[in-house]
Amino acid sequence: MEAIFCRNGTETPEPVKAVVSGAIPPWLQGTLLRNGPGLFSIGNTSYNHWFDGLSLIHSFTFKHGDVYYRSKFLRSDTYKKNITANRIEVSEFGTMVYPDPCKNIFSKAFTYLLNSIPDFTDNNLVSIIKYGDDYYASSEINYINQINPVTLDTIERANYRNYISLNLATAHPHYDDEGNTYNMGTAILAVSGPKYVIFKVPATTSDIKDNGKTNLALKNLQQICSIPLRSKLYPSYYHSFGMTQNYIIFVEQPFKLDIIRLATAYFRGTTWGKCLFYDQDDVTLFHIINRKTGVAVNTKFYGDALVVFHHINAYEEDGHVVFDLISYKDSSLYDLFYIDYMKQETPKFTETSKAFSRPVCQRFVIPINADLRGNPLGKNLVRLENTSATAVFQRDGSLYCTPETLFQGLELPSINYQYNGKKYRYFYGSMMDWSPQANKVAKVDVDTKTHLEWTEEDCYPSEPKFVASPGAVDEDDGVILSSVVSVNPKKSPFMLVLDAKTLKEIARASIDATVHLDLHGIFIPQETELK
Repeated sequence: MEAIFCRNGTETPEPVKAVVSGAIPPWLQGTLLRNGPGLFSIGNTSYNHWFDGLSLIHSFTFKHGDVYYRSKFLRSDTYKKNITANRIEVSEFGTMVYPDPCKNIFSKAFTYLLNSIPDFTDNNLVSIIKYGDDYYASSEINYINQINPVTLDTIERANYRNYISLNLATAHPHYDDEGNTYNMGTAILAVSGPKYVIFKVPATTSDIKDNGKTNLALKNLQQICSIPLRSKLYPSYYHSFGMTQNYIIFVEQPFKLDIIRLATAYFRGTTWGKCLFYDQDDVTLFHIINRKTGVAVNTKFYGDALVVFHHINAYEEDGHVVFDLISYKDSSLYDLFYIDYMKQETPKFTETSKAFSRPVCQRFVIPINADLRGNPLGKNLVRLENTSATAVFQRDGSLYCTPETLFQGLELPSINYQYNGKKYRYFYGSMMDWSPQANKVAKVDVDTKTHLEWTEEDCYPSEPKFVASPGAVDEDDGVILSSVVSVNPKKSPFMLVLDAKTLKEIARASIDATVHLDLHGIFIPQETELK
């Protein structure tokens, strides 16, 4: 396992032309940007967790039937400090770093004490966010790094706190039809007290986009609303959220961050990852917020304890908000990615991984316009047909929600984003079953509860990305793109192109370079790509 997942990656700074078999559709023009960990040791020091690895940005450019690959490490401040010192200097999610013995340990400790909640690393290894006309490498911290999507050069670091009070933010925003970006963050040190914040970054206007300045879109950032924490010392962790045409869906789950433990992590010798805990006896709250007014639906909607990292899609139908997500019964997923665990031989890794919680794709249905007259105690107020999801009226006026199971064993979901916030039928993902021998790309039909698969021995596909064909009529008119790496040293990494309708392979572009397994990314059509 270590040979493929935890080895140090190398840069491919100049474009390398891939060898294409099959036929890339001539209309497929643009660049797929990908982000993920790529450097796991510096000098004699090594990271403890796969999510700690230094960000390696990849690009796959589709041009006239050809594919070109390049990659560069994100030149974050964290990267530069580590490389200059030839050792890990900055703490990460699963790796706590202490001062070099040659440095003044008391000065370092005093700095942490003054800050209470320390500044996080700016190693943005999770995804790529588009704000206005700018692209940023992102993770879940207050820092993001602007990149050039063509050269992959790092342009400048930005700090959310220069524009809004935030200590944490998601790497999974949403985009509306006008090009506006919506995102969420947590303000731990806000003057008015800890809170969740929803904000909007408007699309960049033509009168300011060509003056050579950076971070222009962020200067127009607008706060939509704030949501108080149900427990001021234990904010909910969240990796993504849902959005419909009119609402933001925020799942306040009982997977929580212990702020006191975080503030004292350095002195306790505790990593930031160990400051998260799952309260299985708590409930999950579902906040439905009007994204135009910032006003939340007043009714309390709640369900059983769960852990969620990725939302699939959400939409409105006949007075209901429907949202699909991938849930877990506990928070053990992160433990799967500790590097010591990943170093196990494949058979042992396969066997021990069976004990971890499996991902379950679930649908919740919230009747936001339910008729509460007549005190319908114990009644299921979901009126939609063809769903087993319920929302049962409780004595205190709240609605207890139970989900419908759509599918099991799939993660890293994606959709035809033209259907984001709208009623949809298909989603795609990596189907793993937590077994390295069973890695697949899957297409799920939420209407029929059936699915299609693509798989190949010894291969690990990344998060699939849907690209619609020109003039597409059907939701699944288009292709699926996935970067694939293999444990077979005789098999080159390749960009996989699948027919999104049938999930049959129509082309692959084999790359004579080192390609690393990644996390998330974004497709930039040629007409919007920077020149």
